Amino acid sequence: MRSDIFKINGMTCAACAKAAERSVKKLDGVGEANVNFATEKMNITYDEAKVKKEDIINAVTKAGYEALEEMEWKEVTIPIDGMTCAACTKSIEKAIGKLTGIERASVSFASEKAVVKYSPKAIRLSEIKQAIAKAGYKALEIDNSNRVDEDKKRKEREIDLMWTKFLVSIIFALPLLYIAMGAMLGWPIPKAIDPMDFPLLYAFVQIILTIPIVIAGYKFYTVGFKAIIRRSPNMDSLIAMGTSAAVIYSIYSTYRISIGDFMYVEDMYFETAGVIITLILLGKALEAVSKGRTSEAIKKLMGLAPKTAIVMQDGKEMEIPIEEVEVGDIIVVKPGAKIPVDGEVMEGYTAIDESMLTGESIPVEKKPGDKVIGASINKTGSITFKATKVGSDTALAQIVKLVEDAQGSKAPIAQMADIVSGYFVPIVFVIAVLSALAWYLTGQSPVFSLTIFIAVLVIACPCALGLATPTAIMVGTGKGAEYGVLIKGGEALETAHKIRTVVFDKTGTITEGRPEVTDIVTTALIVRNKLLQLAATAEKGSEHPLGEAIVRGAEKENLETLRVEKFNAIPGHGIEVRIEGREVLLGNRKLMVERSIGLTELESESDRLAAEGKTPMYLSVDGQLAGIIAVADVVKESSTKAIKKLHQMGIEVAMITGDNRKTAEAIARQVGIDRVLAEVLPQDKANEIKKLQAEGKKVAMVGDGINDAPALAQADIGIAIGSGTDVAMESADIVLMRSDLMDVPTALQLSKSTIRNIKQNLFWAFGYNVAGIPVAAGLLYAFGGPLLNPILAAAAMSLSSVSVLTNALRLKGFKPYK
Repeated sequence: MRSDIFKINGMTCAACAKAAERSVKKLDGVGEANVNFATEKMNITYDEAKVKKEDIINAVTKAGYEALEEMEWKEVTIPIDGMTCAACTKSIEKAIGKLTGIERASVSFASEKAVVKYSPKAIRLSEIKQAIAKAGYKALEIDNSNRVDEDKKRKEREIDLMWTKFLVSIIFALPLLYIAMGAMLGWPIPKAIDPMDFPLLYAFVQIILTIPIVIAGYKFYTVGFKAIIRRSPNMDSLIAMGTSAAVIYSIYSTYRISIGDFMYVEDMYFETAGVIITLILLGKALEAVSKGRTSEAIKKLMGLAPKTAIVMQDGKEMEIPIEEVEVGDIIVVKPGAKIPVDGEVMEGYTAIDESMLTGESIPVEKKPGDKVIGASINKTGSITFKATKVGSDTALAQIVKLVEDAQGSKAPIAQMADIVSGYFVPIVFVIAVLSALAWYLTGQSPVFSLTIFIAVLVIACPCALGLATPTAIMVGTGKGAEYGVLIKGGEALETAHKIRTVVFDKTGTITEGRPEVTDIVTTALIVRNKLLQLAATAEKGSEHPLGEAIVRGAEKENLETLRVEKFNAIPGHGIEVRIEGREVLLGNRKLMVERSIGLTELESESDRLAAEGKTPMYLSVDGQLAGIIAVADVVKESSTKAIKKLHQMGIEVAMITGDNRKTAEAIARQVGIDRVLAEVLPQDKANEIKKLQAEGKKVAMVGDGINDAPALAQADIGIAIGSGTDVAMESADIVLMRSDLMDVPTALQLSKSTIRNIKQNLFWAFGYNVAGIPVAAGLLYAFGGPLLNPILAAAAMSLSSVSVLTNALRLKGFKPYK
């Protein structure tokens, strides 16, 4: 079975995603197909022996959409040496153009450069360079600064187009609404278009104002009517039918006015069509903006990798683009530089900050034989390592893949209005046709029947239905922002109220992510302050976080450092210094055992500190144990309160960490965690979330590091801490701007309030529509009551919109529980 990703264009709502999915699943040989409306992508697993890519693309095309094979194009500028005339450019273009995965190659003789657009999945940069060499020229160092992301550009164009359409429609909709309503409400309107004196001119002005609005919203008609033809009506179908009915009836009224029947001046609904199209275009523009951000997390992740690497070639150091690094290359990394690819240390000792990938704040010491991870930062020493994994095989690339997979597999929550409209639209249309036909057959005039037909369609107008969800979401997300809770869209709001388990990352989320001195234990040999002073003197200038914590601890107590006479770092163990003629050792248990220093006196204290999740650092003076300084990543003030609040809401709380179980359980006891997931590797965090989801739970993940990104994307709701990395924030559905964990229960409470509001809105919208349909169909008239005029039908529709907006505004009163 082969897995592929296709880009799906032309979808306008969740019902479209379902239609595209259904068409592909019908193909023999397709195992699984998942169309995600939010990312506009289809993840598909299929048997190549039974079904070809062309079959899949054709199936999507038949459903009315466009499928493109997912291919990330990159554009590079390659300087070329050896060209002598303009004819050389043609031979190079031809040589590159023959290769697989090349979309475009353009060579300039004047600038001596080739601009090549290629797919990294299909061809390597080194192969393009080889093709240039085979043609008899030399490719120089590549300029990677001009990379093009076609998908991002396409989305930006789409957003600009939606805003342009909205602006065009609102420019014409406002005067249209004023002219139509002004005549009824007695507002001042120009004498030349007074409906009582010049009814035909009044009608023509409205037609002129309506035409640009209909043109701006033409896609509602092309997509909506196509969906009806395919028997899978969506929200566009409702808009197209409702507005078309209003416009056609209004054009008929204009015709009646033109033949002298001036009573029809009251039967025009151009403004109904215009205002509906304008409001829906606004919603579509806002939707396009949020959808345009879906792939930014991936781009941020990719941006972590350094652009170049220093490789040893023929005994010399040479800087080359990272794309050209091959497995087996010997790479040199200096202090402060990023590790370019995954590999194994051959020479040198250093400490590497892997926090952007592991989330753990303490740098990891490395010696020959140890593994290093691409994109981590080399802190202290120079190292030489051998590349073992490059390109798409590196740990960073695998994390990128995990985020992409988790985003692609997350089923979009079908909007209630979209699902109901699948049944609502055809039912309303059938009722409208049957009602009109029934009245016509009972002897009523065609005009009477058409009035019934229009009244049913207008009262069942999608305006309130379209406003019900987005208005509540706009107010809800705005309210969240007031409290520092950034909710990225309606989908996150809809899911958050179902959460039953919240998983917190430990480092930087429950804890501060910065070690502090927590305990100082001394023997009879030394007093407390002297022990701290000696330790801070030994660690002065240290870049190790544990050493920095000791120095900060001494500074808080205003202790001055002494003069160091000798300094020796012992990798993986600690340090050896001479201070004022005294030999001082500071480090871990291994160092003390190696130097035969007895630890019996403080053994029980050491065990107690370790059981509390603290790191004990031993200090000896002249061969005698002097004491222990314990350092730990301290718990945030808000952690305990937030977890207590979540328990009150009936939510289970878990903690996930790469730390050992003893340290993790100590922190868990301190803050009241229900479940501990310890010793979890970065790439396995998403799997742990999957296991919880397999238990039937809706899971939220709260994290701050890049290593949390796949888990944030996998969880039903990803919540990122504002002080965390950009990638974590991009992968998450909700971002806590204040880094206060009390905002986690606030986000869940806000979601519950908003969803309750949306359900009320939908009830009102359907209530008005459904209750009005029998009246519009002439039920009251049949029993001697009044006939519902389409004007009143439009008024009922407007009233439902007003009630929905008013109800949504009630959310402004939301306050989090104290």
